[in-house]
Amino acid sequence: MKIVDLQVIPFQVPRRGFHHGEILPETMVTQTVTKIVTDQGAEGYYFGGRGHGDMDGMSAEQIGAMQGRIKNLVLGHDPFDREKFWHWLWVAKVDENLLSVLDMALWDLQARTFRVPVYKLLGGCRDKVKAYASTFPNMGSVEDYAEHAAACKAEGYTHYKIHPYYFWDPIKKESDPGRPSHVEQDIEVCRAVRQRVGNDMVLSFDPWGTYCTYEEAIKVGRVLQELNFYWYEHPMPEYRVSSYEKLCAELEIPILSPEVAAGSFFTRADWILRGASDMSRIDVLRGGITGCKKMAAVCEAYGVKCEIHMSGFANLQILGATSEDTCEYYERGLVAPGMDCNTPPPYLEEIGDPLDVEGYVHLPQEPGMGYKINWDYIGDNTT
Repeated sequence: MKIVDLQVIPFQVPRRGFHHGEILPETMVTQTVTKIVTDQGAEGYYFGGRGHGDMDGMSAEQIGAMQGRIKNLVLGHDPFDREKFWHWLWVAKVDENLLSVLDMALWDLQARTFRVPVYKLLGGCRDKVKAYASTFPNMGSVEDYAEHAAACKAEGYTHYKIHPYYFWDPIKKESDPGRPSHVEQDIEVCRAVRQRVGNDMVLSFDPWGTYCTYEEAIKVGRVLQELNFYWYEHPMPEYRVSSYEKLCAELEIPILSPEVAAGSFFTRADWILRGASDMSRIDVLRGGITGCKKMAAVCEAYGVKCEIHMSGFANLQILGATSEDTCEYYERGLVAPGMDCNTPPPYLEEIGDPLDVEGYVHLPQEPGMGYKINWDYIGDNTT
């Protein structure tokens, strides 16, 4: 079997955003599906490639690179040689997202060929995964957060993660680009949520690297310890590794990082060795499924958690192929009051991560990633 074509198909989809406590009007955005074709008719697909999860389509520049340099590199080769391509592109310093998209489309292709889900091809470990509700930032008042956490608990979630206020002044209710964090209000939110949901719900906290000083980070961390939060994610900019070493040494609450740092599992393995994180973080756009599996093995060897970042079909497949002792939770979101995450986008017939009443997401059983693709919609809306 040989690769004979690589295409990236951009198309328009409607989307509603959430900004500072309000649901935004529906707008049209670009999604992309990457398609790999072989001489024996086997095909593999991946949706997205930019931003978080798999909802954001690649840019024009990224599409050009996929259909130019990368396509020319892989044409005529065996599509099952993922590891070879991974090393070629890594050494060539190709954009990490592009390496990842190619890798995932190839995993989808082989799993479809063998008629199994990707996680079974990887070596299945579990068929359902504990999920947590991961909020939008700047979700409204302190009371809005508390009410939303209680609503998520009633829906079945057993774990709730707070993205607090950043680049937004919650007192003046206006944009605040020069002051990304608002520590006192963040602490108020954490106290209110814990009080509302009680001690039997797992809580975690992610200010997305917006605490500009060590003093801010440790002040909030001490409150999180007091409130029995499970983890403290990405509190400071991730290029300040020595500050993370100091924070890990000072606090008892596990520090979960790096979240978005480039370098796939190489960077994250170094953080573990330096004592800069107690739990590690990766997603499939940081080296593809291949990179995530490598990282999970590193974490298992050192006895630390490898929490998978963000939602999406491929991230869920990784979780199905790993032990809960290493990769515990699926990040379901982003969620906010009034935002619908249970209706599939128009290019898919079903969502990949429906939540059950006990707070679990079950792995799709369709071959490949689990996509049920509406090709008619994509064809009608191709740009």
